[in-house]
Amino acid sequence: MKILRPLRPLFASFILLTAVTGIVYPLAVTGIGKIAFSHQVNGSIIEKDGKVLGSTLIGQNFSDPKNFWGRPSGAGTFAYNGLASGGANQGPTNPALKTAIEDRIKALHEADPENQLVIPVDLVTASASGLDPEISPAAASYQVQRIAKARGLKVDQVRDLIAQHTKEPQLGLFGEARVNVLELNLALNQVTKQVTKQITKQITK
Repeated sequence: MKILRPLRPLFASFILLTAVTGIVYPLAVTGIGKIAFSHQVNGSIIEKDGKVLGSTLIGQNFSDPKNFWGRPSGAGTFAYNGLASGGANQGPTNPALKTAIEDRIKALHEADPENQLVIPVDLVTASASGLDPEISPAAASYQVQRIAKARGLKVDQVRDLIAQHTKEPQLGLFGEARVNVLELNLALNQVTKQVTKQITKQITK
């Protein structure tokens, strides 16, 4: 027992630190997060009429010409797989990267053959996570003509939506201006519904 006596403070410190860092601290941080940042803590999920539409933190595979397309995904065997986050890790001299970019350029041109603008790089290259939910304002602007035509909207209406949903760099210094694709497409759906209602009213008068 005399041998163990000097070790008692060590065991007591170990148990105390385990309780504080393994139980008390995580519970406190989680509790504060749920109270002060409940939306973020719960995954930044967007719901409508009880249906989950997606998360603002993870991109989705929008492929309909009526929607804004996000940044390509390099995560796993299917796009935007949250369990396989990670880029393709292909260097600029890798033939596979060149082929993937050419295929993406082809898809953009096929969806909007009249568009002669320079394609922003984030529309043809994946991010490091492969899950990027945002694109640059330039990437959104590139798609305006296609979307306006497909939805029967005015170009200015679509441009206004981009401006309204563009997030500036944090504190004006950190990061780049960006647009969340899911939020933008949901706003686009709302504008389309409003325009459709207006047209219907005019027809029925």
